[in-house]
Amino acid sequence: MRGAIASADVDVDELLEQVRAHPSMEGLDLACGVSTTEEKVLPARGEERFHVVAWDFGVKAHSPKLLAERGCRVTVVPADTPLSRVRELEPDGFFISNGPGDPAAVASSLDVIRSLAESGVPTFGICLGHQLIARAFGAETWKLPFGHHGGNHPVREVSGDRVEITSQNHGFAVKEEGEGTIAGAPDLEVTHRNLYDGTVEGLRHRDLPVLAVQYHPESAPGPHDSRYLFDRFVALMEERVHGGTPAGSPA
Repeated sequence: MRGAIASADVDVDELLEQVRAHPSMEGLDLACGVSTTEEKVLPARGEERFHVVAWDFGVKAHSPKLLAERGCRVTVVPADTPLSRVRELEPDGFFISNGPGDPAAVASSLDVIRSLAESGVPTFGICLGHQLIARAFGAETWKLPFGHHGGNHPVREVSGDRVEITSQNHGFAVKEEGEGTIAGAPDLEVTHRNLYDGTVEGLRHRDLPVLAVQYHPESAPGPHDSRYLFDRFVALMEERVHGGTPAGSPA
């Protein structure tokens, strides 16, 4: 909902006119405006095991840090980075960050996501990244009547009945069609569900090493219940590079 805060002597009608003139969130690409403008590298802590390219749509610093702690050198790239450049970097994994705005307005990212995933690069998306992954494989997103904000949202993992308390901050969600089916994207399956309103909170590809969640597992701030998802992402890279944990399996 659009709104304004002003001092008591401001004319209410004039202020309301300014609010109504402000564009609605729907259709707005805000992510590219907060992205880094140049590549940045965070070295792995300890022995380097993998190289991750993190696509920055508004990434929190703690996500690359958690990957670095797991032995990943992380190259953070701008939101307008083309597929050719990402391939030049030869990533073992592709991380798609959180960010503001309407995912439908970031259509230029979809071919990059789909191409990398179909070439076998393990891909992990959070928040906006989750929505972009879904759209890359044919899904639709919709604006929630009440967005999810705060650090106390209960989410159930569908396969294992694990309930985690999550940190969330988003106004859009992936559209579902029937129980557990992503509308327009039969290759995706629901992995996590919000226990407040039943909306999709996580998904994975049925055949490719792709996983995503709608919330903020980097937990900065927020509860630490969901940090295991970074371990699952690392396990996908381990499988591709060395042949370890089966792709898509729980940690």
